[in-house]
Amino acid sequence: MDIQRIVAELRGEMDRISHAIGLLEGNTTAKARVGRPPASAGRSPVRRGGGITPAGRRKLAEAMRRRWAQRRAGTGTAPSSAGVAAATRPKKSRGMSAQGRKNIAAAMKRRWAEKKRMAKS
Repeated sequence: MDIQRIVAELRGEMDRISHAIGLLEGNTTAKARVGRPPASAGRSPVRRGGGITPAGRRKLAEAMRRRWAQRRAGTGTAPSSAGVAAATRPKKSRGMSAQGRKNIAAAMKRRWAEKKRMAKS
């Protein structure tokens, strides 16, 4: 082992400990921060306006109530052409057909039989 290196490490540790003790006792001030300052440093807290005023909230609520009432009454605006086209279009089939389901069931039964046959031998 290199004795000089050990002594240098011990002195460094001793300096760190004495600095920590000085901070705790109030004798030493903290070191200046190295590197980029935090995002909040140097800026005054700015509170942005925004949101909605109570009058605006009342206005929006009233408009929504009117829309809901029209929808409930069924006297809404005329349906758009896209809505009519979607209503006349046949419903798109999703999922698996009955024949596809049968094919998969048959394939699984063949696999299980083969696995059972292999386990016996």
